[in-house]
Amino acid sequence: MREFRRSLPMSLMKAREAVMKSFIPKLREHDLSSQQWRVLRALLDASEIDSPEVEMSQLADRCFLLMPSLSRIVQNLEQRKLIKRRTSDSDQRRSMIKISKAGIDLVNILAPSLEQRYAHITKEFGYGKLELLYELLDELTTKLQSSDMQEPGKKTDDIGTKI
Repeated sequence: MREFRRSLPMSLMKAREAVMKSFIPKLREHDLSSQQWRVLRALLDASEIDSPEVEMSQLADRCFLLMPSLSRIVQNLEQRKLIKRRTSDSDQRRSMIKISKAGIDLVNILAPSLEQRYAHITKEFGYGKLELLYELLDELTTKLQSSDMQEPGKKTDDIGTKI
């Protein structure tokens, strides 16, 4: 077995912690966790690109959050009026979530200082290396997802979900 410190999951976690260390203080100033920020960013992105509302399970997938965690986050953000939730017209068991005006305002307040952190990371690491890192991580994700779907002995449904 490879050394613990050289395992891919640990290297990715260490890098994530190094990056988040510079973002978390700004988020805390506004009483946000990194997961809550992820939800707000995903909802803002969806409202600008896809549609103003996102179904709860789609939001969980986009934010890489488990449904119980997302449920607590959505409840908190809804109480703070940063998002709006309603029941789906087509299925009363599903919730539709969208970012509110207050949520957009909060993202806009935080964006300049967080962009400064990105600029600092880019300066320290280098633009080319950062772009290469994005490409390599995207490639790793794509290759692992496609190989997981084709692993012998693993059954998948027609969209590739393991069953």
